Amino acid sequence: MKIQKLTDENRAKVYALLRSAFPGNEYEAGLVQKFHENCKTVHEWVCIHTNKVIAYIAFSNAYHGNDVCGLHLAPMAVAPEFQKQGVGSELLRFALRQEAIKSQPLFVLGEPGYYQRFGFEPCRLPICPFDTNNAHFLSMRNSITTSFVVGYEPEFKTAAVHPNPPGKKRRGR
Repeated sequence: MKIQKLTDENRAKVYALLRSAFPGNEYEAGLVQKFHENCKTVHEWVCIHTNKVIAYIAFSNAYHGNDVCGLHLAPMAVAPEFQKQGVGSELLRFALRQEAIKSQPLFVLGEPGYYQRFGFEPCRLPICPFDTNNAHFLSMRNSITTSFVVGYEPEFKTAAVHPNPPGKKRRGR
């Protein structure tokens, strides 16, 4: 198993991975494809096993108005046949050590019990527009003390009507 930055050659494999990891749902694959089409700055890595992309993680800018205030972790996915084997945990630990990530405030909308194992903490501020009461909104290295609604890249705009929020880790079915 090898972790590397996403290459143009692996983009289609990532879209396929996202579709298989989130069956019946085009949101995550469409989101990442829009990031790429719009040349957005996204920090993204893949986990490769026998020339197959088996896991993916991305971080995009978080905003306070027009100013970047950190990064959003979303999406993160592991191929169904590799889930519950530590692949996602290894990929997340790797990403958290990378230069572009390790000193930034980070935000994630996901399962608290999962992400708290990596140092994320419940986030009171800023306010997540996709999570009532910030119940599943977590942060790391967050020193924000003023109340505002955190902004996402415009590519997330359909998330407001999406039944599963961006970055929300869903357990097996």
